Amino acid sequence: MSHAGCFSHNSSAIEHIGLTLFQMSPSSTDFSSEVDNIKSKCEHSKAVDNSQPGYTVCREQTEVKSSEAGYMDAGQKGTLAYVLHTSGTTGIPKIVRVPHKCIVPNIQHLKSIFKITQDDVLFLASPLTFDPSVVELFMALTSGASILVVPNTIKMMPMELSAALFQHHHVTVLQATPTLLRRFGAHIVKSRVLSANTSLRVLALGGEAFPVLSLLKSWKHKENKTSIFNLYGITEVSSWATCYKIPEEVFSADFRMDFPVPLGSPLLGTKLEVRDANGSAVLEGGEERICFLDDEITVPLGTMRETGDFVRVKNAKLFFLGRKDNQIKRHGKRFNIEYLQQVAEDLCQVEACAVTWYQQEKLILFVLPKDDFEERETLKELQKHLPAYAVPDEIVVIKALPLTSHGKVDISELNKIYQSHLNCRRRDSKLSGAEELWERLLYLWKSALSLPCDSTGISKDAVFLYSGGDSLKALRFYEEIEMLVGKAVPGLLEVILSHSIEEVYRHILKMLFPDEEQLMNPDNVVKRKLRGNSGEEFLGKYIKLASERDLEIASGFIPFIALNRGNHFFPVNFTKSSMQPKNIVQVGVKPLQQPSFLHSKTSGAMKSYVQGSELENRILTLENKANKNDHFSLQQIHAECSHSSVAEVALCVRWKSNTRKCVDASPLVIIPAKEEVSASVYVGSHSHAMQAIDLELGEIKWEKTLGDRIESSACVSKCGNFIVVGCYDGLVYVLQSRDGEIHWTFATEDTVKSSAVVDPSSGLVYIGSHDQHVYALDIYKKVCIWKLHCEGGAVFSSPCLSSFPHHLYVATLGGLFLAVNPVMGTKIWKSNLGKPLFSSPHCNENYVCVGCVDGNLHCYTHSGEKVWQFSTNGPVFSSPCLSSLTKQEIFFGSHDCFIYCCNMEGNLLWKFEATSSVYGTPFIFQSDDLNKKILLAAVSTDGKVWILNAKSGTAEGVDKLPGEVFSSPVVWGTKLVVGCRNDYVYCLDLYIAGNNNS
Repeated sequence: MSHAGCFSHNSSAIEHIGLTLFQMSPSSTDFSSEVDNIKSKCEHSKAVDNSQPGYTVCREQTEVKSSEAGYMDAGQKGTLAYVLHTSGTTGIPKIVRVPHKCIVPNIQHLKSIFKITQDDVLFLASPLTFDPSVVELFMALTSGASILVVPNTIKMMPMELSAALFQHHHVTVLQATPTLLRRFGAHIVKSRVLSANTSLRVLALGGEAFPVLSLLKSWKHKENKTSIFNLYGITEVSSWATCYKIPEEVFSADFRMDFPVPLGSPLLGTKLEVRDANGSAVLEGGEERICFLDDEITVPLGTMRETGDFVRVKNAKLFFLGRKDNQIKRHGKRFNIEYLQQVAEDLCQVEACAVTWYQQEKLILFVLPKDDFEERETLKELQKHLPAYAVPDEIVVIKALPLTSHGKVDISELNKIYQSHLNCRRRDSKLSGAEELWERLLYLWKSALSLPCDSTGISKDAVFLYSGGDSLKALRFYEEIEMLVGKAVPGLLEVILSHSIEEVYRHILKMLFPDEEQLMNPDNVVKRKLRGNSGEEFLGKYIKLASERDLEIASGFIPFIALNRGNHFFPVNFTKSSMQPKNIVQVGVKPLQQPSFLHSKTSGAMKSYVQGSELENRILTLENKANKNDHFSLQQIHAECSHSSVAEVALCVRWKSNTRKCVDASPLVIIPAKEEVSASVYVGSHSHAMQAIDLELGEIKWEKTLGDRIESSACVSKCGNFIVVGCYDGLVYVLQSRDGEIHWTFATEDTVKSSAVVDPSSGLVYIGSHDQHVYALDIYKKVCIWKLHCEGGAVFSSPCLSSFPHHLYVATLGGLFLAVNPVMGTKIWKSNLGKPLFSSPHCNENYVCVGCVDGNLHCYTHSGEKVWQFSTNGPVFSSPCLSSLTKQEIFFGSHDCFIYCCNMEGNLLWKFEATSSVYGTPFIFQSDDLNKKILLAAVSTDGKVWILNAKSGTAEGVDKLPGEVFSSPVVWGTKLVVGCRNDYVYCLDLYIAGNNNS
């Protein structure tokens, strides 16, 4: 709209993909004349009023065309350009509706000041939620320049960001906060950003106080030609209000070091006012540079907005002093804490710094130090340059300045850092003994669970995860404890996740005070001994097994399909003559992929997987009833979906089964080929109960009470006669699938939360334990074939087996990701990700992927080469879902509340925002009864069950269970099964809304 006279355009819409193309061409109007007009408008003089000592009113004399109505109207068509929400880092958060007339002058004037041309490359430093991004984008778009956009993860890595900006893409214009510049560090700023041969032509710093000149001079090479600008403004008046170019002579060697940097002249259409304490706070605004705040509908022209900033006026120039919010009263004197920051930054030992007024009691200086930094010397220097009331109480050394999403210093994060520093200081004063350790542990426990400090006592038997904690909180609790004791505590995270607070205390005590053995109660110390072949002895007790007659393997082997979390499909068929485990022959696909017969009704496809006409007909009948789908290519499916009418998927409870305590385990669903045997759901509970439930009717076929809580998801043996599940008592239970009777138990040396996986070729069962080992078990001979120590990390997640190449992938809470030879139990390759891995690996023919609490999904080749990592904004506990239904997509969830879909190159295809963290693993499926759409089932921890379109990520249906959900869903046909923390296992029917034929 603002350049209607300069350009003409044509547009064309491609409706089926929602894309509009614009073709722009210059009109006969000379656009350069427009720029000249803007320049001339900016050269009017200012009038200065010195009537009040120390304070000045500075008004822009530029003529601005006024609306005839005398006010701006938000309801008038074409008034608003965009709406955003202020961050609240420099004031109260507000909704700001920005008119075209407010933001366009900013873009026009700054484009002129910076002399932007089509040869420039601008970096989009600001997120789209921060209004400077609008200036960055449209300076580029209206000039034909390029704009560089990088992932948020790269922004947090100074080396990678500087390489992207100045080595790969040769950025010429950088508009950023001073904190973002400081994050590079002096070495990178000197060698790349402000070097002699840098590509950077313009550096504009704004959003925070401008760095002290001495610091800037130390960064800038003497032959550097970059023009540096100081920008000042507030979102309430849409981005920037003033601009000042730092004169080149300032950087000469003989120029005085104490030269203050002014805010500069008002930008086009902007008017500034400075008032003293009697008049009000500092104000700024403009005739038509006005935004609508919160619920404002009309605003009079010339409305001024309070900035909340203090300035000093000298020789008609404005100099920033600090935020009104940051003015404190200390030792009877009032001053701005930015004053301390400016003085500290001027010291040669300080790379960068920030200041907080902690709990309105302590003045804390956070310092990013240089190599020669010494805390005592720095404090002495500050005392020389500061009045006594401005000297900090403490100096805290940090590794990096924490940033908000808008690139400013994150004060709340600094306060958390100081709280951790206090814990470390308490540790430095030495824990007096076991009693003090217990008190501190209780305090950290309450803090991690957000319990009031004066709350009732914590039971010694309390377990973190069942007291309101989750894996993320447990991770923070673990980090706080290590800071308290001042050293690493091996195995601590595993104990927190598995045991009571008393056992956590004893684990720390044993490491911290090894000589105080008398404080330990030997009767409570868990001693577990690995029993290779027998496996029945555990914790000093013998499990009484059923008679050998009851343990005989059935004379026939069960053909079946097994489904569990993350689309792990395990189709198995055996010939009836095969009587012994050694003769078992699998006819089917690699368990890595969903077999095509699960979404095909053609008998030709079945013959690849099944032998014998009777079995073929039976499986076809069962499959057609549950999941009648034609086998399309992915392109055909997409074409079909794009032309079908949109219909919502409804969910209703088919049945629920009471397990009497939380169900965090994910269900195992087994569909037998025999007509007389119904499909079953196998799932364990915190009540120690393992249940087998009829999938159709919800009736309990059998229930078996094991030795402790069950979080491990069950898996089925190769023959189909046994169910294998891990338990908190350290045992791996092998149960008969028909009645739940114990066939064998194998004892590890700690809790087993890992879910087992079966090798379809050998029948071996692989499972991990919190004792830091992974085991290969022969459940028929009842022996442990091999065990492998995983170097300092418990195996929480489930191993993943690849058939080609024949690898077993294991992830640990110590951050180790390794590939193991499944036959020998030897390591093939390993990678240390540095952060705990709760996610289970999943692979396809080419890659293996795993999520990490560092917020990334990591992708490797089968030979161990890191291919890419995909970044989210929260820890990833969800396991990746890969399926042959969509061979090129990976689905997973994150604690940032999003469900993600990316391709095999690590590029985002879509993301869906759930209503809480996503812990479980998504499940992809397709059904004739649901219009043949490829759908994704996912759950968020608040109990929501989401049905998404796997192609687009749009929600097709949603329901809410009456409890938190950490279990992962499994879908067969139109039945979805998932566990819930309200003690129930649920089976939900899925159907097209208005067409419930279930």
